[in-house]
Amino acid sequence: MLLLVLCTVLALDALDVSMVGVALPSIGTELRLGTESLQWIVSAYVLGYGSLLLLGGRMADLLGRRRIFLIALSVFAAASLLGGLVDDPALLIGTRFLKGLAAAFTAPAGFSIITTNFAEGRERNRAVSIFTTFGASGFSLGLVVGGLMTAMSWRWTFLVSVPVAVAVVLLGLKYIPRDNAASRAEGSNQDSGHDLWGAVTLAAGMLGLVYTLVAAPGNGWGSVATIAGFVASAAVLAAFAVIENHVRHPLIRFSILREGWVARANLSAVGLFGSYLSFQFILTLYLQSVLGWSPLGMALALLPTGLLVASSAPFADRLIDKFGAPLLIRTGLASLALGYLLFLRVGTSPNYVTDILPSVLLLGVGFALAFPSINVQATAGIRNAEQGLAAGLIQTSTQVGAALVLAVTTAMVSGHGNSSGGGASVDAGAMLEQYRPGLILSAAVALAALLIAAAPTRSRKRVAAAH
Repeated sequence: MLLLVLCTVLALDALDVSMVGVALPSIGTELRLGTESLQWIVSAYVLGYGSLLLLGGRMADLLGRRRIFLIALSVFAAASLLGGLVDDPALLIGTRFLKGLAAAFTAPAGFSIITTNFAEGRERNRAVSIFTTFGASGFSLGLVVGGLMTAMSWRWTFLVSVPVAVAVVLLGLKYIPRDNAASRAEGSNQDSGHDLWGAVTLAAGMLGLVYTLVAAPGNGWGSVATIAGFVASAAVLAAFAVIENHVRHPLIRFSILREGWVARANLSAVGLFGSYLSFQFILTLYLQSVLGWSPLGMALALLPTGLLVASSAPFADRLIDKFGAPLLIRTGLASLALGYLLFLRVGTSPNYVTDILPSVLLLGVGFALAFPSINVQATAGIRNAEQGLAAGLIQTSTQVGAALVLAVTTAMVSGHGNSSGGGASVDAGAMLEQYRPGLILSAAVALAALLIAAAPTRSRKRVAAAH
């Protein structure tokens, strides 16, 4: 029951991202928002999520995983309720950011509860595989749930999370064990303080970088505002690195990345989630806004991806044990890249079976193989006192990477021009050309991650679960 409670919350986090993604055209129509503003509804969540994941992981280690998990989940429920009721776009984006901040504490806390309650090896591999597969399944199946909710009102994509989150809080009070005093004492002896300035500079640097990327097409890539934004963001992120290398109790111990499998897993996570979130963003706008597909129709078209990921849960740990996480990561990223490349054939009148379904199936296989394997590889061989750090680090890579790739995608799409020519078919063709650079970027990011995953490592250690 413990695993089910934790898996439900991760699925809820992932579900939230994909549900709202499906609802974007409806939100844009009702609130009169353009592509850049719609991008912030997605990015506010993943950026809030990614910017404080490291702090969330360390606070879970220090203050108690159960306590942090339940408090943050309560905040998530309240923000979901508020987001479903507001009409102001700025407030809506604000609630998304708040939900992301809450998820930044529930995700690493839940992950580290698993890794400290299940013995390393086959037992932990199975638990982590099921846990991460729930997350991937939530993200994939959220497309269908989002389509159903949006058919009633886009507000239900926010409100549907509320009763689920409240129920899980009540179940968590009963089934999540209190933290082991010895484990928490070990973490406290290692890190008795909180790296507040590290958290602030990381969040500020990432916010500034994403904002500059999104605003660049409008301001001009060579404008003073754009150049100043990049310089300021780089300076703040450099300050974060300096702080982490000199503060007594750093938010992240950079030496953890010296092990080749940990660094590789984090870069693979950036490629996996960054490419897919950007692909979904463009696909949603194109199929609904340009081709006129309904939210439910688009969701059902992508359903095979979710079914493949969800059905893989009972077998993921066995595959990892048999073939090793690195091979599955490489195979999964290759499948994703091929799926994106095949989708580039899609025209203004696509045939679902021949033009869309092959990509949908490849994306499902890719996620099913790579997502749990990346998470197993990222936490293998890490001592219990730093499981929260390792969990926060891999999830930070996932979310911050997604925010950055999506910001670049939006900038490319916005800067590529738009046509408002005569007929509907002309408009569809022009919009397809406008979106094509973003589709190419998704494929390029996945291919880059594949090359990194395939490169040799000089790690001095070999961990059975990761190699």
